[in-house]
Amino acid sequence: MKFFARCAARAASLAALSLLTLPALAQTLSYLGQQIVPTTAVFRGVPVGGLSSIDYVPGTGRYLAICDDRSDRGPARFYELALDLSKFRRSAAPGEAGVSWVNMTTLLDVDGQPFGRNMVDPESLRLDTRRNQIYWSNEGQRSSAGFQNPTVRRMTPDGKHIADFPVPAYYNPVGSASGIAAGDMGVYNNLAFESIAITPDGKTLWTMSENGLAQDSLPTAVGRGSRARMLSFDLDTGKAGAEYVYEVGPVPFPPTRAGDFATNGVPDMLALSSHEFIVIERAYATGAVTPGVAAHTRQPTSNTIKLFLIDTRGATDVSGWTTIKGREVVPVKRTMLLDLSSLKNDDGSVLALDNIEGITFGPVVDGKRTLILVSDNNFNPAQFTQFVALTIDGPLP
Repeated sequence: MKFFARCAARAASLAALSLLTLPALAQTLSYLGQQIVPTTAVFRGVPVGGLSSIDYVPGTGRYLAICDDRSDRGPARFYELALDLSKFRRSAAPGEAGVSWVNMTTLLDVDGQPFGRNMVDPESLRLDTRRNQIYWSNEGQRSSAGFQNPTVRRMTPDGKHIADFPVPAYYNPVGSASGIAAGDMGVYNNLAFESIAITPDGKTLWTMSENGLAQDSLPTAVGRGSRARMLSFDLDTGKAGAEYVYEVGPVPFPPTRAGDFATNGVPDMLALSSHEFIVIERAYATGAVTPGVAAHTRQPTSNTIKLFLIDTRGATDVSGWTTIKGREVVPVKRTMLLDLSSLKNDDGSVLALDNIEGITFGPVVDGKRTLILVSDNNFNPAQFTQFVALTIDGPLP
């Protein structure tokens, strides 16, 4: 991972330039193409999958992607990879020729050892080229198997722990495993810190709970949204800062059978400025008939992926509020940018979407900046690792 140190200065200047030349809230998105890696893929003897975030490294033209394997199929880890966007296709079965795996780095605990099985749930990652550090989120756990607090951490590019950011105690799971009993507090299971964003000025890190906290609102359901929290940290002092409420939309499609699993949540976000972000909302409902059909199963993928523009200006700063229930709160402004189910391949078929969980800026292609999305296949043979490339090419609403 020494290349990070060599290219840090160049990457920082390129990243700053690319963002300065991207007017926030002044662009639209088009579908460039996709590539799909099968769940059978292996790199260095370890299954490839579970890619829960992605981050572009301008100085190398490569990407970092964290894996949400809880040290089960291999060590908790992140990958370095390359994407050749010239090989991406608007096709239902594009292949994987544009994807190559370069390196794999093990995440280390505070004692410098690989995490034990089920001791961590890595979900998001961003590289800070100014400080030559990587920030990553651990979702934590709230289940009958035990409780683990959600964390946001710093590490060196070779995976060594530096420090944790001080997450407020009201995010920590307390009470029942379900999170819906009277007096329960903290994150719901599998609905905590899935996202990390760094503002273009390099001053602030943001994360967001995928749904609301137990003391704030119920999780999403068909016909019901949830009030997630955005939490910031000052990257110079490490201290927690402003905190806002983001209203996650209801699950858009019902499951085939009433009572089956269905969810909608925020798996990642990308900072456009100090107050503007692109947010992914990723919904799934068991057996739901969604527009896209997966090429390898010929079945609907049951996922709905939407991108939203949000603006924190004018929102209520709820930092330090143990609960928002019963209090007057102005949430962040939320505007729909793109429903990926509206995208079509060259043959007219609707783009089939897997479990998209990561977003990053990509390189410039034909004079246009790109956005790259990646899916977490959950190591499920019925799913796939999907890379989707979009171009930024016109005014946004």
